[in-house]
Amino acid sequence: MARGNLEVLLVGAKGLENTDFLCNMDPFVVITCRTQEKKSSVASGKGCDPEWNESFLFGLSDDVPELLIKIFDSDGTSGDDFVGEAKIPLEPLFAEGSIPPMSYNVVKDEEYCGEIRNESEEVAEQEESYGGWKDSSY
Repeated sequence: MARGNLEVLLVGAKGLENTDFLCNMDPFVVITCRTQEKKSSVASGKGCDPEWNESFLFGLSDDVPELLIKIFDSDGTSGDDFVGEAKIPLEPLFAEGSIPPMSYNVVKDEEYCGEIRNESEEVAEQEESYGGWKDSSY
Protein backbone atom coordinates (compact mmCIF):
# COMPACT_ATOMS: atom_id res chain seq x y z
CA MET A 1 0.00 0.00 0.00
CA ALA A 2 1.49 3.32 -1.08
CA ARG A 3 1.93 5.80 1.73
CA GLY A 4 3.70 8.74 0.08
CA ASN A 5 7.13 9.91 -0.91
CA LEU A 6 10.34 10.09 1.07
CA GLU A 7 12.93 12.67 0.08
CA VAL A 8 16.42 11.71 1.17
CA LEU A 9 19.05 14.42 1.33
CA LEU A 10 22.44 12.73 1.32
CA VAL A 11 24.70 15.24 3.03
CA GLY A 12 27.99 13.49 3.73
CA ALA A 13 29.97 10.96 5.71
CA LYS A 14 32.77 11.29 8.23
CA GLY A 15 35.75 9.22 9.31
CA LEU A 16 35.38 6.51 6.68
CA GLU A 17 38.06 3.88 6.44
CA ASN A 18 40.26 4.64 3.41
CA THR A 19 40.30 1.73 0.97
CA ASP A 20 42.91 3.38 -1.29
CA PHE A 21 46.44 3.09 0.02
CA LEU A 22 48.17 5.51 -2.36
CA CYS A 23 45.56 8.26 -2.76
CA ASN A 24 42.22 9.55 -1.49
CA MET A 25 39.08 7.50 -2.02
CA ASP A 26 36.46 8.45 -4.58
CA PRO A 27 33.34 7.49 -2.59
CA PHE A 28 29.78 7.15 -3.83
CA VAL A 29 26.60 5.90 -2.19
CA VAL A 30 23.87 3.48 -3.20
CA ILE A 31 20.62 4.03 -1.28
CA THR A 32 18.07 1.22 -1.27
CA CYS A 33 14.46 1.53 -0.15
CA ARG A 34 12.95 -1.96 -0.57
CA THR A 35 13.24 -2.51 -4.38
CA GLN A 36 14.09 1.08 -5.31
CA GLU A 37 17.76 1.93 -5.68
CA LYS A 38 19.43 5.31 -6.24
CA LYS A 39 23.12 6.07 -6.78
CA SER A 40 24.91 9.28 -5.84
CA SER A 41 27.59 10.97 -7.86
CA VAL A 42 31.21 10.08 -7.13
CA ALA A 43 32.89 12.45 -4.66
CA SER A 44 36.18 12.38 -6.56
CA GLY A 45 39.23 12.62 -4.32
CA LYS A 46 37.15 13.52 -1.24
CA GLY A 47 38.60 10.67 0.81
CA CYS A 48 37.32 9.79 4.26
CA ASP A 49 35.04 12.83 4.77
CA PRO A 50 33.03 13.14 1.53
CA GLU A 51 30.10 15.47 0.93
CA TRP A 52 27.43 14.96 -1.72
CA ASN A 53 24.47 17.24 -0.87
CA GLU A 54 22.19 15.36 -3.27
CA SER A 55 18.47 14.63 -3.00
CA PHE A 56 16.71 11.39 -3.91
CA LEU A 57 12.99 10.64 -3.99
CA PHE A 58 11.53 7.26 -3.03
CA GLY A 59 7.95 5.97 -3.05
CA LEU A 60 7.16 4.77 0.45
CA SER A 61 4.75 2.26 1.95
CA ASP A 62 4.03 1.06 5.48
CA ASP A 63 5.99 -2.16 5.04
CA VAL A 64 9.38 -0.51 4.39
CA PRO A 65 11.37 -1.00 7.62
CA GLU A 66 14.57 0.86 6.71
CA LEU A 67 16.78 2.60 4.21
CA LEU A 68 20.02 0.83 3.40
CA ILE A 69 22.97 3.12 2.67
CA LYS A 70 25.99 1.41 1.06
CA ILE A 71 29.21 3.33 0.52
CA PHE A 72 31.69 2.33 -2.18
CA ASP A 73 35.04 3.60 -3.42
CA SER A 74 34.94 4.06 -7.20
CA ASP A 75 37.98 2.38 -8.71
CA GLY A 76 37.12 2.55 -12.41
CA THR A 77 38.34 -0.53 -14.26
CA SER A 78 39.51 -2.55 -11.23
CA GLY A 79 36.04 -2.71 -9.63
CA ASP A 80 34.52 -0.66 -6.83
CA ASP A 81 35.55 -1.37 -3.23
CA PHE A 82 32.86 -1.78 -0.57
CA VAL A 83 33.57 0.72 2.23
CA GLY A 84 30.65 -0.04 4.54
CA GLU A 85 26.92 0.35 5.12
CA ALA A 86 24.42 1.95 7.46
CA LYS A 87 20.79 1.08 8.09
CA ILE A 88 18.35 3.88 8.79
CA PRO A 89 15.18 2.64 10.56
CA LEU A 90 12.00 4.25 9.23
CA GLU A 91 9.77 3.45 12.22
CA PRO A 92 10.18 6.98 13.70
CA LEU A 93 9.00 8.42 10.39
CA PHE A 94 5.76 6.44 10.52
CA ALA A 95 5.23 6.96 14.26
CA GLU A 96 6.29 10.61 14.64
CA GLY A 97 6.33 12.00 11.10
CA SER A 98 10.09 12.53 10.98
CA ILE A 99 13.43 10.89 11.64
CA PRO A 100 15.35 12.56 14.48
CA PRO A 101 18.77 14.01 13.60
CA MET A 102 21.55 11.62 14.54
CA SER A 103 24.64 9.80 13.35
CA TYR A 104 24.50 6.24 12.11
CA ASN A 105 27.49 3.94 12.25
CA VAL A 106 28.90 2.75 8.95
CA VAL A 107 29.94 -0.86 9.42
CA LYS A 108 31.79 -3.47 7.40
CA ASP A 109 32.04 -7.06 8.61
CA GLU A 110 30.41 -5.92 11.88
CA GLU A 111 33.27 -3.44 12.49
CA TYR A 112 32.82 0.33 12.84
CA CYS A 113 34.37 2.20 9.91
CA GLY A 114 32.86 5.71 10.00
CA GLU A 115 29.54 7.47 10.31
CA ILE A 116 26.87 9.06 8.19
CA ARG A 117 24.52 11.77 9.48
CA ASN A 118 20.93 12.35 8.63
CA GLU A 119 21.31 16.08 9.19
CA SER A 120 24.15 18.55 8.96
CA GLU A 121 24.36 20.50 12.21
CA GLU A 122 25.76 23.62 10.52
CA VAL A 123 23.09 23.63 7.82
CA ALA A 124 20.30 22.83 10.30
CA GLU A 125 21.10 25.95 12.28
CA GLN A 126 20.84 28.08 9.13
CA GLU A 127 17.73 26.57 7.59
CA GLU A 128 15.68 23.58 8.67
CA SER A 129 14.60 22.57 5.17
CA TYR A 130 18.07 21.29 4.25
CA GLY A 131 20.32 18.57 5.53
CA GLY A 132 18.60 15.33 6.29
CA TRP A 133 16.23 12.55 5.57
CA LYS A 134 12.98 14.37 5.18
CA ASP A 135 9.46 13.40 4.35
CA SER A 136 7.64 15.01 1.44
CA SER A 137 4.00 14.51 0.43
CA TYR A 138 3.55 12.23 3.41
